[in-house]
Amino acid sequence: MGDLRKPFLLLALVAITLVVLVEVGSSLLTGGGDATGALLVGAADLGVEVDAAGVSEPSGRGTSYLALIDAVALWTTGLFCLSLVVPERVQGRIQGVATLIFSILLILGSLILLIIAFVELMIMVSLFLAVPFGTLAYLALWGFFPVGDAAVLLGLALLLKLVWAGLLVLAQPRFLQNKGLVLIIITTLLCTVVLEFLHNLVPVILVSILDDIGAIVFAIIAIIWGLILLIGSIPAIVKAIRVTAAAVPAALPGRS
Repeated sequence: MGDLRKPFLLLALVAITLVVLVEVGSSLLTGGGDATGALLVGAADLGVEVDAAGVSEPSGRGTSYLALIDAVALWTTGLFCLSLVVPERVQGRIQGVATLIFSILLILGSLILLIIAFVELMIMVSLFLAVPFGTLAYLALWGFFPVGDAAVLLGLALLLKLVWAGLLVLAQPRFLQNKGLVLIIITTLLCTVVLEFLHNLVPVILVSILDDIGAIVFAIIAIIWGLILLIGSIPAIVKAIRVTAAAVPAALPGRS
């Protein structure tokens, strides 16, 4: 690692950890607001009377699904930090297996969440097009997305990601030569900006649909990254097996 500046690397790990925590907790930090008034207005426009007491805003999936991509960023940064406490020889033996396990879990988790988001999207679209009562049901469940709250969280996540990337460069400028790291930085920053763009692209009653589409795209991207990590872990595992196999005969009695 040469002239690695350890404090900056550790701060980068803290920053990306905060990003994941903010994204995972986004469903708890947004939504839950009173949407009764907005629903009554929508019902009036359709010429239908409806009891909208207790209707609340949805939190959406897009921001929380960003955590699937940023889990890769967190894992990569964690591996860099692991080199600070684990000898290189030992790290080389465990990194491949650990990355293989992580990639499999990431792929399976992303696939399950992808299916959930896709099914929800189909329900959204079906209800929205089923005028008038299906549309009212859609409005009651997903029609009043908390765009402002989501924008605050996405802005915070974007700021933390920029800090994370900057701290990595300060820790070791040669990190920029790591094509995989640069690609994950670009991916997570771009996805965050795109999600904010989607939230402001259409009227608020349609934001939940675009947010769900964004979540589906993020899950697919996470699966692709999982496959990249899985394929990349295989040479490290093979190398570790060869090193171990070569070390065993040398350690037997009578061997010098």
